[in-house]
Amino acid sequence: MESVNIKQRRRLRRMLLIVLIFFIFFVIRVGFIQFVQGEKLQQGAYDQQTLDRAINAKRGTIYDATGKSILAISASVETVTVNPTNIPKDKKEPLAKFLSETYDLDYESTLKKINKKSSIETIVRKIEKEEADKLRVWLEDNNITTGVNIDEDTKRYYPNNELASQIIGFCGSDNQGLNGIEAKFDKLLVGEKGKISRATDAKGAELEGTSEKYVASKNGKDLILSIDWSIQSIVEKYLKQACIDNVCTDGGNIIVMNPKTGDVLAMATYPNYNLNSPYEPNTEELKSVWDSLSKDEKNNSLQKMWRNKAIADSYEPGSTFKLITASAALEEGITTTDKEGEFNCTGSIEVGGVKIKCWRYYRPHGAQSLREGLMNSCNPVFIGLGQKLGKDKYYEYLEKFGLLSKTGIDLPGEANSIFLDKAKVGPVELGTISFGQRFEITPIQLITAVSAIANKGIMNEPRIVKKSIDTETGEIEEYPVVEKGRVISEKTANDVLNMMESVVAQGTGKNAQVKGYTVGGKTGTSEDGVNTNKYVTSFIGVTPISDPELVILITLYNPTGEGGHQGGGVAAPIASQVLTDILAYMEVEKDNEEEVIENVEIPEVRDITLDEAIKKLKDSGLEYEINVEEKDINKKEVVVKNQFPLPGIKVINGSTIELEV
Repeated sequence: MESVNIKQRRRLRRMLLIVLIFFIFFVIRVGFIQFVQGEKLQQGAYDQQTLDRAINAKRGTIYDATGKSILAISASVETVTVNPTNIPKDKKEPLAKFLSETYDLDYESTLKKINKKSSIETIVRKIEKEEADKLRVWLEDNNITTGVNIDEDTKRYYPNNELASQIIGFCGSDNQGLNGIEAKFDKLLVGEKGKISRATDAKGAELEGTSEKYVASKNGKDLILSIDWSIQSIVEKYLKQACIDNVCTDGGNIIVMNPKTGDVLAMATYPNYNLNSPYEPNTEELKSVWDSLSKDEKNNSLQKMWRNKAIADSYEPGSTFKLITASAALEEGITTTDKEGEFNCTGSIEVGGVKIKCWRYYRPHGAQSLREGLMNSCNPVFIGLGQKLGKDKYYEYLEKFGLLSKTGIDLPGEANSIFLDKAKVGPVELGTISFGQRFEITPIQLITAVSAIANKGIMNEPRIVKKSIDTETGEIEEYPVVEKGRVISEKTANDVLNMMESVVAQGTGKNAQVKGYTVGGKTGTSEDGVNTNKYVTSFIGVTPISDPELVILITLYNPTGEGGHQGGGVAAPIASQVLTDILAYMEVEKDNEEEVIENVEIPEVRDITLDEAIKKLKDSGLEYEINVEEKDINKKEVVVKNQFPLPGIKVINGSTIELEV
């Protein structure tokens, strides 16, 4: 009897233990549901019992620097969605037929959406109100009151089509910025979505007697750029013409900057594209092969089309970089601007056992001052300065001028320069860097560095956005000028500007002269890669020299036209055209009363003797250079095989024509 009681007590204890375990598990489970999953389950219940339709906010407007010209704007449109479970069965096929015919949709896929068991399906996005009104009338005529929604939406428009396309960028169908300013400042521009909520049953059907709850969207902030619509238009006009006239197979770009603030007044890339149709090919050549391209090839072509070469592509700057070497050498007291005969060009210079030629090796420049060396763009002069500076000091100045790091401009996709690691730089490498070859920088890096020279030696970070405006509150947020510090002294900066003025007045940059203004500059011609037979032609200029307001950089990739590929003959004349129009638009006070030397047309001198060619050029007011030593040839017998630039092109009186015999 006693053993039976013991067994019963044990059984009772086990049962109590099991009950206790279940109770503890129940408490833990309730606690887990309440405190861990509570918010998620509550949201799930809400989602099951309500139907939300998002309302896109209107993106902020993008204005130019004046605040008057609109570069990007959002307009009100409408989007059609359906709640399939709320559409009467007998109305589904007629509705699908009407929608497909009215909005040019596939009938079968439209009907499939209307027959789905989902809570909401999108039929057509971003249609104009007039198009949506056709559906409203049809719904009323067919007595359909539930299941079809016509909600407000926004659509991005670009009033100027191609203008500043690589800067502004564009948006996707979901109102998200995908490129340029639209992508970089997406969080400011996009605003906050609104919604329309309505109570539903478990199957997603609307509950009778309930009304929709409307939560308004909040518009995005407006942006004021540094880009000036008028200046951008001028730049794009001349860039396009230059690329066409000079047959630039890889396009080109122009940047115009205010050196006092770092404001980018214009930044153009050619070819550009239409922001309102960014997925369509932008050149006749691309259009002709578009349908034959694979999906990957099309995507690569679009990426190339959207690419802002001014900040995303690096290149060898060539002789424009001699301004950096000259600045460093003057700042360190290694040289002065006008010491007569300080340098002697014999046509080449030996560095580390390697002979490096001057571009005019066939007729050496002889004794020169630094000013004359810059005017003649003489390579040995700058190789010698690089040697005297040494690689440690030279790399210090590369860093000071911001050439070893990105500029920080507020645009996506900025690339960095490509320099050899300092430890790997020997005498030959330092020599080639000193005159602008065997390394790569971006156009934005170069113009930012030269703008420091134009700004009395002080560098500013490039600025592309000046301010944002909250359209709801009117609150303005300024984007201040960011000063990055002094690079060179004011005296050195003035000395370099003075030499740049000589380059345009008497040197290789003559074709960049602007009537009524002092212009300083430097031409550049470099190889685009090793052994590619491609060239990059460039010119960087500053004006007015007395009080610089503008710095301009023109970069043309692989010009193959009759004008050749020399910076002085191809890029410098474009600078003259662009600056003439911009200075007039800005009403900048003139500072040069001297008349600009008039243009003359280059005569035809091919297939005649060198003696006859020289006379013809002299009679036209032009100088000449020959690709061989004059003393080694008989001018009356040797025939000119080629000339650069070619005949018919207009250049400044006194310009030098290269002759090949």
